[in-house]
Amino acid sequence: MEKSRLETLEEFTRQNPADSFANYGLAMEYANADRSEEALQTFQKLLSVNPDYVAAYYHAGVLLGKLNRTADARSMFQHGIEAATRAQDSHTRAEMEEALHDLSD
Repeated sequence: MEKSRLETLEEFTRQNPADSFANYGLAMEYANADRSEEALQTFQKLLSVNPDYVAAYYHAGVLLGKLNRTADARSMFQHGIEAATRAQDSHTRAEMEEALHDLSD
């Protein structure tokens, strides 16, 4: 029987725990499967290994916002804006600034 994308990513990240792209993909799969806590743990793991993986801040912040964890979402976006600034990623920075502003409404 063929493995699901989620199972494949879980196995791959067990074998390659520092692979940023695989951890990002796994976190997104967890989020899409409504496994929010596992998604957040995986985003945190990714950011501890690669604090400049800008997209992880954005998607973790969005997920935290959906979970009504506003203070955590705000913090995630603020750290993400700092990372995007370091990476000179103005597009993602602007998305996070907008998402941060939207949290204030």
